[in-house]
Amino acid sequence: MKQLPLAMRLRERAVFDSFVSGPNLAAAQQLRALARGAAAGVYWLSGPHGVGKTHLLQATCALARSAGADTAYLPLSELLALGPETLEGWHAARVVALDDLAAIAGRREWEQGLFRLYREVEERGAALLAAAAAPPLLLQFSLPDLASRFAAATLLPLRALDESEQRQALRLRAHARGLELPEETALYLQRRFRRDLPTLYELLDAIDEAALQAQRRLTVPFIRQVLAQQRPGDPE
Repeated sequence: MKQLPLAMRLRERAVFDSFVSGPNLAAAQQLRALARGAAAGVYWLSGPHGVGKTHLLQATCALARSAGADTAYLPLSELLALGPETLEGWHAARVVALDDLAAIAGRREWEQGLFRLYREVEERGAALLAAAAAPPLLLQFSLPDLASRFAAATLLPLRALDESEQRQALRLRAHARGLELPEETALYLQRRFRRDLPTLYELLDAIDEAALQAQRRLTVPFIRQVLAQQRPGDPE
């Protein structure tokens, strides 16, 4: 298998056990089964920023790797500068995950490379996962054959977590970092800052880093002191 560039390595926290499924339980279960060797195919994850598309792609690859399978995680928006050649040479991968596929839609050379990769994956019975904010029919592909093939993919639309599920996700992420996040602090985060998980995760990371630098325990007053230095978003 190719040596993965740094941008293509999987995040350690991007596993199924750290994913709060909420309304996306069925999609997570289907991808978990696929990673464990269930029937392969083509799957398309769609949904707005912050619903967990990248997390699920990487979790699927991580679980498949733990079972001994080769995988390829390709974040296309980060690979544009390297050219469509990055789509070649993945003949050993049982799972090929294409993140942010909208980044190459309409770019003919990239689409041609993707079409070759699609056919190669299909011929050997591997799994192809794609993720974008929109479903495939709404992307402006220049190759009709590529558009028609992705239009036949199994669609896995993802929805945002509600506020209670967001707090659960925050506590789970904090626990993974060795932190205990009180319920009232999670509520404070939601009320004072934008209520989307990427923003809330960034704030949690800032709290962790500040605690390490200051050698302080994560008391609620200290957390509020750290957050006071962040620029609050508009509460919804």
